[in-house]
Amino acid sequence: MNANLRPVLALLTMSVLWGYSWTVLKMGLIDADPFSFTALRVGTGAFALLAILPLTGRRFRPTRIPELLSLGMVQSAALFTFSTWAIYHGNAGRVAFLTYTMPFFTLLMAWPILGERVKGLQWLAIAFAASGLIAIVQPWNHDNTPLSNALAIAAGACWGLGAIMVKRLQNRAPMDLISMTAWQMLFGLVPLALAALLTPDAYITWTPRFISVVLFIGVVSTALGWLLWIYALNHLQAGSASLGTLLAPVVAMASSAYHFNERPNSVEVIGMGLIIAALLTLSVFAMRSSK
Repeated sequence: MNANLRPVLALLTMSVLWGYSWTVLKMGLIDADPFSFTALRVGTGAFALLAILPLTGRRFRPTRIPELLSLGMVQSAALFTFSTWAIYHGNAGRVAFLTYTMPFFTLLMAWPILGERVKGLQWLAIAFAASGLIAIVQPWNHDNTPLSNALAIAAGACWGLGAIMVKRLQNRAPMDLISMTAWQMLFGLVPLALAALLTPDAYITWTPRFISVVLFIGVVSTALGWLLWIYALNHLQAGSASLGTLLAPVVAMASSAYHFNERPNSVEVIGMGLIIAALLTLSVFAMRSSK
């Protein structure tokens, strides 16, 4: 296979896996409550990534534990709780698109935290994203699952904050991304497990479907997906790699429509198109900046 084609195929495969995962998450919530399922998916993903560390010759023991602890609270505990809870109450495809507003929360929060000013095409991307958010949430429509929308947007904000925390952590001293992801997920598992144990109505029904879902999310989507992402990042420009992620929310919407008949209305379709346009604009900006 052409060496230039491999990272592109890895990126596309990763995007399909991550996009389809949103629908698989909804399948898992048929057999478990959001808090138990979140703890189980994070634990499975963490242990799968930890197993990869020695297999790929990486250092196993964690370093800079306080930083990983704080990152785990935001990027695992909060992000996964909000996103899974949002899917429990709403449409998997819509939740995916709202959560993928993460880059715009990152832009806005990086200004006061990192001193990175918004400039050029980034303003256009923010305008697209804000318009898309309004079209998808439809605040004038009180029947449009407001709790799910709010949770999904909160997940996007947590993901954005987590991205800034990762950037600060890497600026201090570079850390292997797979090791960092594995250990912050394991540390984030602690409050998730406690929440699941303390939830009065927590339940898990161990059906073959549920076991398949957990294995897919933990091993295929998380472990394999991260390996593909790291490989793509190592061989492509960041802006080019970000283009591939545009496929993930589209796959989420298509798969949720197929499995659950969750079809967006015309206004939501416009909103999703605006968010895709915003992500595309950011990718173009990143590619221009890297030249």
